[in-house]
Amino acid sequence: MIKVIVTGAGGKMGGRIINMIDDADDIEVVGAIEAPGHPIIGRDVGHSLGLGRTGALVSDRLADCIDQADVVIDFTNHEASINYLKIASEKNRAIVIGSTGFTPEEMKLAKQLAAKTRCVLSPNMSVGVNVMLKVLEDCAAILKEDYDVEIIEAHHHLKKDAPSGTAMKMAQVIAETLGRDLEKEAVYRREGLIGERTKTEIGIQTIRAGDIVGDHTVIFGGIGERLEFTHRAHSRDNFAKGAIRAAQWIVHQKNGLYDMRDVLGLRT
Repeated sequence: MIKVIVTGAGGKMGGRIINMIDDADDIEVVGAIEAPGHPIIGRDVGHSLGLGRTGALVSDRLADCIDQADVVIDFTNHEASINYLKIASEKNRAIVIGSTGFTPEEMKLAKQLAAKTRCVLSPNMSVGVNVMLKVLEDCAAILKEDYDVEIIEAHHHLKKDAPSGTAMKMAQVIAETLGRDLEKEAVYRREGLIGERTKTEIGIQTIRAGDIVGDHTVIFGGIGERLEFTHRAHSRDNFAKGAIRAAQWIVHQKNGLYDMRDVLGLRT
């Protein structure tokens, strides 16, 4: 039985992950974390989510309960996630991180910390999205420089970071396949008399509206035709399922930093 601590237990993602683990046979929640002052701290997490008594209490300090667990599942924010990764590395516990918005400096630190433990860090835990990443890599390798690349992402109006981590991952995969420097070639805004589009730029545009869970469309635009690949998330359950699958996988791996393509065996 794999023992899990879920951070952000009072949030939408944390709650769905705990609910789905409750229905699984080979994995169980042994602890839960929330920010200091949250009203569910000290309570049984099952009571807070309508699952009945689970015996897993909500705490505001991961360091106090991480020894109970094999793996931590974290969907909070990039600053909190780095702190949780530090604790996991000190305690040699595996961790799955689905937060987004990491700075380059934070990603560098994450790689250093993951060398002391096992970490899956992915901006999107959806199986479908990660299959799409593989498809985008293959298409970019075939289409090469003859097709313009544009990425459009849409999320709910409460999302704080833009573009989404998933859109940036898609852009990164395509840029690496085409041998482009994304920092130089990414275009996030077009306004006014901008001139002709360059052949190497990668457009990344953002929409924020209503309760959109997550839509991502990648366009390869050629002369006389275009290819469009779209992934639409209808609920958060696909992210929760992927996170649980990652947790079941990572506990058996060697130390290092992984992503969902490693979990799914899609790495080439």
